[in-house]
Amino acid sequence: MAYVNPLIARWQSGQPTFGAWLTTPDPSIAERIASLGYDEVCADQQHSNISVDSLAGIFQAVAGRGSSPTTRVPFNDYTAIGKSLDLGAIAVIIPMVNNAAEAARAVSAFRYPPRGTRSAGPVRSPWIMGGEPKDLERAAVVCMVETKDGLANVDEIASTPGVDAIYIGPGDLALALGMGWSSDVRSASENEAHAAAVEHVRKTCERRGVTPGIHVSDGPLSAKYVEQGFRMITVSADIGLIIMGGMADLALVRAAKVPARSTARPTATATPRSTVRKADAHAKTSVKAPAKAAAPKKKR
Repeated sequence: MAYVNPLIARWQSGQPTFGAWLTTPDPSIAERIASLGYDEVCADQQHSNISVDSLAGIFQAVAGRGSSPTTRVPFNDYTAIGKSLDLGAIAVIIPMVNNAAEAARAVSAFRYPPRGTRSAGPVRSPWIMGGEPKDLERAAVVCMVETKDGLANVDEIASTPGVDAIYIGPGDLALALGMGWSSDVRSASENEAHAAAVEHVRKTCERRGVTPGIHVSDGPLSAKYVEQGFRMITVSADIGLIIMGGMADLALVRAAKVPARSTARPTATATPRSTVRKADAHAKTSVKAPAKAAAPKKKR
């Protein structure tokens, strides 16, 4: 039976997938996060201390908890993509895709000859997808649009055969548009321009039959993007969960009311001297004198 990629199946049915983002290489953290019920957990190799050497352990931990292991490679390189696929990535995100040629290069890295440039030698992926090339080629190709050129050429990127999803990097996209990467530091007009660019990418994806995705790492904002029509959404990030959880707990305890302490110092209760004398006298009289030893009997 041919392998069915669970992420692509959900996207094609019109349903969104909700992901978590990893920047820490510890498989135990990956396992804990995957156990929460995310559809996919992405190990970021671009902006983190996760290397390709960490992927096998992370992917095993994620898959063992019923989630799909995915990754973002450092750059659009067939070796980096191929290694991630061989280790069992269900989807690979390729950053900084600027045009159709770069999108086609990414797709080629997912395909074996004669359709592409991927080298034969899967390591873990056959256990997940099957042993045939057509099965191993069913990992999702996810191209990031996050540059000025990428935004200008999003239609041709989305039209590239083999591209399954376009994933927006909102921070880099903001920088490319000449504004701050956080909405908190942008003006109202800048936020409107950024929102318009994001919506342009989403509409282009829908028109070309490609899944629109976006990096969020914020629950309430992720819900808004679901309602907007995005179908690949990163809801949470490991470091964000730690920071926000820690901040929330610390805020609660710092707001707790501390009971007032008495400033009076406790004083020792003095024992009257007369009582002490009586106790001493009683102790002396209560001690029995030792009995005298009996005189030895004289021998007769």
